[in-house]
Amino acid sequence: MSELPTAIEVSHLVKSYGGITAVNDISFTVARGEIVGFLGPNGAGKSTTMRILTGYLPATSGSVKICGLPVATQPDEIKRRIGYMPENNPLPEDMRVSEYMYFRGRLKEIPRRKLGPRIDEVLEVCDLKRVRHKIIGHLSKGYRQRVGIAEAILAEPPVIIMDEPTIGLDPHQILIVRDLIASLRGRMTVIISSHILPEIEVTCDRVLIINQGRVVAQGTPAQLRREIVGHSSYQLELSGDATALPSVLAGVSETLHRTAIGDPGADGFRRVTVTTDHDDELGEPLLAALLARGFRVRALSRENPTLEDVFLAATRRSWDAVAAPPPKAEKPAG
Repeated sequence: MSELPTAIEVSHLVKSYGGITAVNDISFTVARGEIVGFLGPNGAGKSTTMRILTGYLPATSGSVKICGLPVATQPDEIKRRIGYMPENNPLPEDMRVSEYMYFRGRLKEIPRRKLGPRIDEVLEVCDLKRVRHKIIGHLSKGYRQRVGIAEAILAEPPVIIMDEPTIGLDPHQILIVRDLIASLRGRMTVIISSHILPEIEVTCDRVLIINQGRVVAQGTPAQLRREIVGHSSYQLELSGDATALPSVLAGVSETLHRTAIGDPGADGFRRVTVTTDHDDELGEPLLAALLARGFRVRALSRENPTLEDVFLAATRRSWDAVAAPPPKAEKPAG
């Protein structure tokens, strides 16, 4: 199966401000039609990178290509291929939604004969038809965010860049925006910066984690769970001879280890945590082995590491690598 063509290609990107390096030798690619989450703590370099991708900021060194075109030398062509929704999207508060869409459509060079039907289509997709005649300044935060997304996709650009699209939204509004972004999969390439990690995990095909200006991890959420956290756990409620547990676990898999055990309650049941780095589902053989050894099992569930666990582990690992002192040079003999 051939690889999908590349929509975004970033190579050895560096951005410095007055001696401070905000982006430090970043390289990554995003395939066409892919939705990628761009994660990192505050000050990690996310917004700077996204502004360079859009041509808003120049890079100090390195290169960025959008749909094969270099951002540095063809900024006008790049802007025709990108829909950008910045954090705290600066919308004109005195314009009506439909007026703003028409204004932005003309700036994006959409022909007049196509603009009306396209505005209707985008307002339908973003669930904005009921507020099309309302003044933007009178809209709620959720509607304003959807206006920003509608404007970003209006000209049907091949690449969409969104910086914190769900910030400040309530759970219902987040769900609407999440479904809206997911509907773009395969039709547009989307890169999203966000601090709401469960949304990124549900919405995105792949994740890039950046810290201190460097990419510290990238891959699908499942790949990152395996590579960075490397384990999952089973939560048990059982009664029986606790001293027999190690041999039961060893009989199921060499990778199973008891990592926590609680005191038995009045009913004789205790909570036990069992950890494994095995990818296969071990719940059924574990249950069968426990029952065969006379244990009573009231509950058994598997808990995989979340994207939050991956994010914390990846960023902590990169901080530790920077903080670690360099190895001492050995003294020459004699």
